[in-house]
Amino acid sequence: MLLWLFEQLAGYDSTFQVVRYLTLRALLSVLTALTIGLVLGPVMIRKLQALKYGQAVSSFAPENHAKKMGTPTMGGVLILLSIGISTLLWADLSNPYVWIVLAVMVIFGAVGWADDWIKIRYKDNAGLPARKKFFWTSVGSIGAGIALYVIAQQQPNPIVTANMLDVLIPFFKDHTIPLSIIPLGIGFIIFTYFVINGASNAVNLTDGLDGLAIMPIVLVAAGLGVFAYLAGDVRFANYLHIPYVKYSSELVVICAAMIGAGLAFLWFNAHPAQVFMGDVGALSLGAMLGTIAVMVRQEIVFAIMAGVFLVEAISVFLQIGSLRMRNKRVFLMAPLHHHYEKKGWRETQVVIRFWIITIMLVVLGLMTLKLR
Repeated sequence: MLLWLFEQLAGYDSTFQVVRYLTLRALLSVLTALTIGLVLGPVMIRKLQALKYGQAVSSFAPENHAKKMGTPTMGGVLILLSIGISTLLWADLSNPYVWIVLAVMVIFGAVGWADDWIKIRYKDNAGLPARKKFFWTSVGSIGAGIALYVIAQQQPNPIVTANMLDVLIPFFKDHTIPLSIIPLGIGFIIFTYFVINGASNAVNLTDGLDGLAIMPIVLVAAGLGVFAYLAGDVRFANYLHIPYVKYSSELVVICAAMIGAGLAFLWFNAHPAQVFMGDVGALSLGAMLGTIAVMVRQEIVFAIMAGVFLVEAISVFLQIGSLRMRNKRVFLMAPLHHHYEKKGWRETQVVIRFWIITIMLVVLGLMTLKLR
């Protein structure tokens, strides 16, 4: 929006052309989202308290979680608002990838909001019926998959010997050798569905302690932003042997907005949390990360960088599977962060150690660039 305005003004004064630079717009996106979040945060927290939109605590939760009862939830609305406004202000709105990510954010955010509202309104921890949640998240992820499939078919890749519907193994420089690529074809749509929904649910499962999910979201968004920037420049893509993705550069602005909004939210979500993001935040932010990972064709690198989310989700599947098949627990409690609480770790210890692990994993993901 502002990019278009400044481009019009550049016809009268060339000084305004500076806003065309992607790095400047990314910086402005961070600052805009951060400012919106910090300014509106206290207002939203007071409003949520007035509406009595408080967090319910499960009877199965660790004993020290009882004090979290009544803490305002649905704070993810603030994150999405900050991201949405910042993106609309500073991104190139003629870029189809921008609208696909925003559409995913809105759809998954709406599903999360409905889930949170039902839990609060009807005191029902089950929230939105599983069939409805599955249907609408499928609409969002399959819709994104179809849109990306159509766009990918129009993007021959001049950099690597693969097309935009292949999954690239990030440890190979030469993608003509066996096992260096996984061709998907029409299966790309189903693959996209699993990446987006998997990321969405993994982030949601991780969001169980103060600040635990939001900082890894910020870190992974930063890592994906680097890949989006490199993939959007044919020179960098050629040098680093990664796919050149025509529309990916504008994703840097969105990743920057996620960083700014996430840091602003962390200001209020740090222990002891004044507000929780709720499903409205966790489902949508996870889906956005998954969508961006597919767009820049770095799904395996994304799995590395988002390792904390992945392991949290796996811990739940292992626990459920073990209980059903062996009637035994693998962990003291799942997701994994509760296991460490049960072992005596303080909440802040779990959170900060998971942050440190995420930093290492994001760095490892970025290091795959040199392996090629």
